Amino acid sequence: MRGDKKIYLVTASVNPLDNLLTIFEEENERPEKIIIVDEGDERLREYNKKILRRLNVEISFYGPEERIEWFKKTYGSSSEKYIKLIPERSHAETSFGFLVSYAEEAEYIIELDDDVYGEKGYKLINDHLSNLESSRGVLVSSSSGWVNTIDFLDLNLDKNERIFPRGHPYDPSIRRYEYKFDNIESDCVLNMGLWTGSPDLDAVTILYHGGVDGVSEIRSVRLLYDKIVVDKNNFYAVCSMNTSFRKRLVPAFYQLYMRYMGIDRFDDIWSGLFAKKIADAVGDRFCLGKPAMRHLKRPRSVWKDLRAELEGMIINEILWRIVAETEIKSRNYLDGYRELAEYLEKRLEVFKDDLHKKFMKTQIEKMFLWTEAVDKIS
Repeated sequence: MRGDKKIYLVTASVNPLDNLLTIFEEENERPEKIIIVDEGDERLREYNKKILRRLNVEISFYGPEERIEWFKKTYGSSSEKYIKLIPERSHAETSFGFLVSYAEEAEYIIELDDDVYGEKGYKLINDHLSNLESSRGVLVSSSSGWVNTIDFLDLNLDKNERIFPRGHPYDPSIRRYEYKFDNIESDCVLNMGLWTGSPDLDAVTILYHGGVDGVSEIRSVRLLYDKIVVDKNNFYAVCSMNTSFRKRLVPAFYQLYMRYMGIDRFDDIWSGLFAKKIADAVGDRFCLGKPAMRHLKRPRSVWKDLRAELEGMIINEILWRIVAETEIKSRNYLDGYRELAEYLEKRLEVFKDDLHKKFMKTQIEKMFLWTEAVDKIS
């Protein structure tokens, strides 16, 4: 815990968590609690308990059974309804960790993937909190309304070759842009830490750059800016593998219901899109930059990822424009999220494909349910 600040770390994992040891080798600060959302594998749990004991941090494991018990204890007779917010065996299970953190009044929440390791010169907690708290940075505004997060990394590519992160729209008008920069001193409600090693790319880009095994040849060498503050009315692809945020964002930061109807891998992208829209209305800022953590992506089926992303890529080209045109009048995250869900519901007819419409209808229903769940523990 940094001073008197209550900090929780949330990770969803079915792997050994040796990465956490490398991260905390770089700093003395510790979170007050680590929440591990897993699938209840006792052998893996015992291993993780053993290696993480040296961190001297409270650790809570939440597999399917523990999650059910938590919902029963927290919501009583309404528990079955709210349990359905959390998808099974999906990265979006991190929503559960966020809900627990909110209920236990963590002031700051850090989400970290299990393939993200420590990087020399960066400190996970100190760097995240430095960017969240009032500090100097660079304000960036894009002529297209979208900021390309990969632009702020030094890559092993020709300087004239431009690539884009997972979740960035493919519309050519969005991929042609110029930036305006200005100096700023600001606090932020969310900070997205960037990466060395493998950047966060979609399956199409990974395939194009030699990643038949799911790992492209593109590498990030270093971070170019410590703090980039993204201007109002600008979006960016929020990747939650190394991201921190303040408690007050949780009502608008549901990670959605993924691995559903064959669609996955847009949990952090769309939750980030929604939250950024509402933060603009509330008057808060989003930023990205440090800490740069080393992303050691494991080989995986790029074809499986491609299938999981394809329908989401089509939805994404429509969805972000609906979000952009939404007028949010509320000045708090809970009501703002409800407003956004209401507007998305009104605009469902824009999705002409029945699969996309049905998928989005389910997401909107879950968004309303999330606000109920959060409201009951507020």
